[in-house]
This record gives sequence, structure tokens and C-alpha cells, in this order.
Amino acid sequence: MTALPTEVEALRLRTRTFIREVVIPAEPRPGVYLDEEVRLELQAKAKSAGVFAPHVAKEWGGQGVPIKHWSPIFQEAGYSPIGPAVLNCMAPDEGNMHMLGLIATDEQKQRYLAPLASGDVRSSFAMTEPHPGTGSDPAALATSAIRDGEDWVINGDKRFISGAELSSFFIVMVATESSASQGEGASGRGQSATMFLVDRDTPGIEVGRSIHTVDRTIAGGHPYVHFTDVRVPESAVLGAPGKGFDYAQVRLAPARLTHCMRWLGLARRALDTALDRCEHREVFGDILARQGLAQELIAQSVIDIETADAMITKTGLVLESDQKEANSLSSIAKVYCSEAVYRVIDRAVQLCGGDGVSDELPLIQYLNEVRPFRIYDGATETHKFAISRRASSKRRKEVAAGEPRRDVVGGAN
Repeated sequence: MTALPTEVEALRLRTRTFIREVVIPAEPRPGVYLDEEVRLELQAKAKSAGVFAPHVAKEWGGQGVPIKHWSPIFQEAGYSPIGPAVLNCMAPDEGNMHMLGLIATDEQKQRYLAPLASGDVRSSFAMTEPHPGTGSDPAALATSAIRDGEDWVINGDKRFISGAELSSFFIVMVATESSASQGEGASGRGQSATMFLVDRDTPGIEVGRSIHTVDRTIAGGHPYVHFTDVRVPESAVLGAPGKGFDYAQVRLAPARLTHCMRWLGLARRALDTALDRCEHREVFGDILARQGLAQELIAQSVIDIETADAMITKTGLVLESDQKEANSLSSIAKVYCSEAVYRVIDRAVQLCGGDGVSDELPLIQYLNEVRPFRIYDGATETHKFAISRRASSKRRKEVAAGEPRRDVVGGAN
């Protein structure tokens, strides 16, 4: 871990202590959602301890940590599966706070960011849709908004909208007609996208059936949300009309990375659990930690954790200076980390034997928590598709600029 500024390192240590001494003893049994009253009690304690909302600007009640230093703090929070929710740095709220801080008007910040940052309300990011709408392909966006006088009218269906059952408002991504000033959307299909801030109690919104999944850390489920003639004023537009695809990258690149940070913290917890078991379990006449097969699993997990940590750190540094490069690196980090944390936890399950797959230990629930990450925020295969295309495009440009081709057979003349 790279050296941190004194103030940030002090926050990391406070967070580490708070998670271990306050949060872990309050964890629900594996597979059970965190009770709402318990969450509020723990959040009050987090505020008193000075560890609440590490990523939020101080003017909104947070700790004001710059994004390049989020990872050590988020990893400490993620050491408990409920830690990020207690510290108010859990998805989808964390990503929404970040985007609102960068794009929202002052009035929108007062109305939506302030209560979200304080933990008084929850939010959802409504982008994913039923097939054939947008999922891995954002260009397939089907939910639409059209102007009607001074208002906009939204129609469409969303699905897998994390946290929607408890949300007070939605950030809704919809298709809108392109104008000459806006140009073509990401799809090149004559449409652009616009984001809207829509209150949950707006007429025409229905939170539908929930999609039951194996993870339990995001309260509020993953339900369908239906928008039927939902009328909102011009002031509900987040940023500028037609810029939704650009704003999505502002949100999604850091959100992918913070998922990596939180789950890497949980991978560290899983490895610690396995190490403790291996130090105190004797089989075939020797401590398990001294046996080669166990050492191989432990070593591979350490390598995965340290490699993931380095990738996250590099991407976090780039996020502050180069959004385009950060988008590319965040895809790479997301693919690697989602696979790596699963491997680490899976090895921990194996090292702990029968207890690993039971509720005697929380490891099997950890595996359930991290498995969806290979799909959430873009499936692994979708990111690999984009990573490959970017690599090919970059190389073509280098060759076009005069870089010699490396596949030419034969030596120098």
C-alpha cells in the first residue's frame, strides 16, 4: 500500500478500528439483510467516530477524501459486508453521490445530494431495461422522454434497479431525440440520452416485482420499475439534455472501481479467516499452514490481492486527470478484480473445508456476494470486448503514425 497523507492514513486507521470493533459484532447472520434500525444506529456511531461518507465533500458532511485515496478506506469498510452501508459508501448511493457532486445544479445538490450524503434517504440508478432494451449495450436504450410544453414525459420499463424498493428518488437514463447541437448518441441511431432526477412519489412510477439474487449487501432489492406518462419539469434534467451517455461514464468508471475496492476488502477478510483456520488445524500430523497444497492456495490468494490492489491504485490516480484513460483502465481493473476476489474467497472456502460451505463461517455468503460482480456494472465478456477493441484501435493508430509493424517476417536489409 502506497504512503497516504497523514489525514487520510488517520482516517484509514479509524475506519479499520470502527469496522472491527463496532460493525463486525453487529453483522447479521449470513444471507440476511442488515436491519434498517441497526443500520441507522451504526451510521450514527460512524458519524460520531468521524468515518462516515469518506468520499463525500466536507461541505456535504463527508470526510472529503480525494478519489485517488479512496481505495484504502473503502477496503477497510469492505472488510465487513455491511461496512460500506454503515459508512454510506455503498452502491448505488455512492456512485450517485459522486455524479451529483460533479454534475448537479446547486438547487439539485441541496434537494438530492445533501439528504443522500447524510444517509437520510436512498437512491437508485435506473438504466438497465428488459430485453431488448439496454443492458450490456447502452445503445439499446428504449425508455424515452419527449418534451410536452415546459415538461418532459417519460415512458418505459426498467429492470434490475438496485435498491429501488427503498429509494426516495431515481436517476433515470432515457432516450431523447438528438438535436443539431447534441449530435448523434452513442448508438449513432439518431438518438441521444438524457438523465433525469425523478422523485419516487411522482405519479406514474410503479416499483414492480423484485428479482431475487444471491447477494444481500444492497438493501432494497433489484426490482422492475415502470414509468408510465411520468411528467417532470425541465429542472429535473441532470446536467444537459442529450449528454446522458457522457455522464454515464462519469458515474460508471469510478463506480466499477469502488466495487473493486469494497470486494477486495472482503477478499482480505476471507483470506484472514482461512489463515486463522490453517494455523490452528492439524491434519496428517502437521499444521495445515505448513503443508504445500495449502501454501499454494494461500500464496495464489496473496498474489491476487496485491495485484488487484495495484491495479485499483493506478486507476484511481488516473481518474483525477484523464477520464478517457480511466474508463479504459477501470474496465481492466473490473474484469481482473471481479475474477480475483472470487478466486480468493473460493480458495478460503476450500481451506476451511466443511465449515467453509456451511453457515458456521460466512465464507459461502461472501462467495454469493461477489459472484454477481462479474455481471454487474458490465459483464466480464462485455468489458473484454471493449478492452480488445481499444487495444486494436490504439495499435492501428501507432502504425499509421509511423510505428513499424512487428509482424513482418525477415530481418534487416
